[in-house]
Amino acid sequence: MRAKPQIRNRYILFTDIFLVIISVLGSYALRLELGAAYFFYLPSAYWMLGAALLIKPLMYYAFGLYRRMWIYASMQEMRQIITAVTTASVLVSTVMISSFTLGAFYGFPRSVLVIDWLLSILFAGGIRFAFRLLAENRNYSQVQPLASKAKKALIIGAGDAGALVVRELQKNPQLNVIPIGFLDDNPAKQKQQIYGVPVVGTLTDLAQMLDKYQVGEVVIAIPTAPGRVVRLVADVCRLKSVPFRTMPGIYELLGGKVSVSRLREVDITDLLRREPARIQEDRIGKELSGRSILVTGAGGSIGRELCRQIARWGPSELILVGHGENSIFEALIELQESFPSLPFRPVIADVRDLPRMQAVFSRYRPQVVFHAAAHKHVPLMEVNIEEAVSNNILGTRNLVETALAWDVERLVMISTDKAIRPVNVMGATKRIAEMIVLNAAGRSGRPYCVVRFGNVLGSRGSVVPLFKRQIARGGPVTVTHPDMKRYFMTIPEAVHLVLQAASMGEDGETFVLNMGQQIRILDLAEDLIRLSGLEPGKDIEIVFTGIRSGEKLSEDLWDQDSSFRPTSHPEIFRLECPEALSGDTLDKSLDELIHLAEEGESQAVLNLLDELIPGAKVRTMPFPEMTSID
Repeated sequence: MRAKPQIRNRYILFTDIFLVIISVLGSYALRLELGAAYFFYLPSAYWMLGAALLIKPLMYYAFGLYRRMWIYASMQEMRQIITAVTTASVLVSTVMISSFTLGAFYGFPRSVLVIDWLLSILFAGGIRFAFRLLAENRNYSQVQPLASKAKKALIIGAGDAGALVVRELQKNPQLNVIPIGFLDDNPAKQKQQIYGVPVVGTLTDLAQMLDKYQVGEVVIAIPTAPGRVVRLVADVCRLKSVPFRTMPGIYELLGGKVSVSRLREVDITDLLRREPARIQEDRIGKELSGRSILVTGAGGSIGRELCRQIARWGPSELILVGHGENSIFEALIELQESFPSLPFRPVIADVRDLPRMQAVFSRYRPQVVFHAAAHKHVPLMEVNIEEAVSNNILGTRNLVETALAWDVERLVMISTDKAIRPVNVMGATKRIAEMIVLNAAGRSGRPYCVVRFGNVLGSRGSVVPLFKRQIARGGPVTVTHPDMKRYFMTIPEAVHLVLQAASMGEDGETFVLNMGQQIRILDLAEDLIRLSGLEPGKDIEIVFTGIRSGEKLSEDLWDQDSSFRPTSHPEIFRLECPEALSGDTLDKSLDELIHLAEEGESQAVLNLLDELIPGAKVRTMPFPEMTSID
């Protein structure tokens, strides 16, 4: 398989040698014509020819011109060609001027050096880009017989992503998809062409264009498109019975590349996209690049995404801590495929095991810790109170104390909106965990912080996978209450903002992410049913099961008596509210909570949580049925 590129590049080398001769002699001929002066300066031409034949192929090789697949040549390759030719020409010029100075020949016209440089760029670039032209002609000849049978695709977005999608479709006729036009709202792009494909209208023309061109598929190629745009396209395509796909959002593409292979069916996360905020890459890079970073709960939905995004910044090593060996193994395999040169340290350990945590920190000496390990399922924790205290409170305490002992510079805890005036065990234990982190920051003066946000779409055990399973079974879809609302954010966006907030921490802050407007769970269910090609109430029934113990109709991101102020990032706020517990009072309360949990005194644990947390009303009634999860 590798012989063909080697043979092809060998032929390119022979062609280069021939063209070097033509370039040098041609430079003299263009400058002097074929008269007496040409033959007078011919000895210097021989010197220049010798220098060029020796130097140019070597420079071309050094700059990688014989190690490229020229059928994929682009502007980057053109820059490489110009750099290689210019370097070679400078060296040839140096040899010629030095030889003339030493008396090797009588003289030579200096302008031939410039003419030779121009001819070399023309020849070296021309022969290589000819390969791409031949490849495109071959693809075009392959596409033509299939054009009548191929699906016509309308591309939404005539930007960089749209252009790349069109290019990929044109270069891969086996996909059997022909791009026939773009839709874009930018007036400057109207009636323009990209790779021969015209911009035929704006987004408001979508329904008309679907009929006019008998479109067989729509591709949304705008990674920054907000949810309202994706929803508009999805609604029109659904009414016209036209399949539609999308490019992943900008946060999903971080560290990835735009290509046809990344196109996928539109899902609920696309309908809830928000305008991406600006990325302060310098701040994130300063805290992550070249540092030893440890992530707890690395096998979970948030933990794994943290690892993906952290890996982009080139830490010195990334330590994946989790007590589920299968999830850590799966995360490790994925990360090693994407970042083969990065040292990953998989650690099977439980944050509740203090000696094990101390051993891990002693061995790896992490500089930055992200704490994502926690029990998060509200219904399960209502009937496993002791486990919630053990993992969320004792585990956090162990981790924080170990981090202090081993001089961890920065620690970030992932928290939840359910920690505000909690009415369930999960939220209450997470609020106590927040107090532990902030108390440690106050004692040590280190930038240990808490980042609080709402539900994330698509995480394991969340409402979206549950609804999808119910839809796949033919329904019904169960919703607790028609007015039930929750904050939602995609996992990649939430993690990106966590990393932004982590870079801002100074002395024990609670950061809150801008979650946008709360979304009705009923609307979420209806959107999922429609995305499955079905109609709510007609094909799939929605059944209301009633509010359960431990639930609110809506959540909050901060207490009513708290104040918040903006940060340098528009999607992140800093809370201004000291915690009720700190110092010795907090330590004694933690000891009592952990002791009661170990003794199985569930009711006493709940009573104490209500006493310790402002506004808490933790209930004791277990959920009768786990038919939906908020």
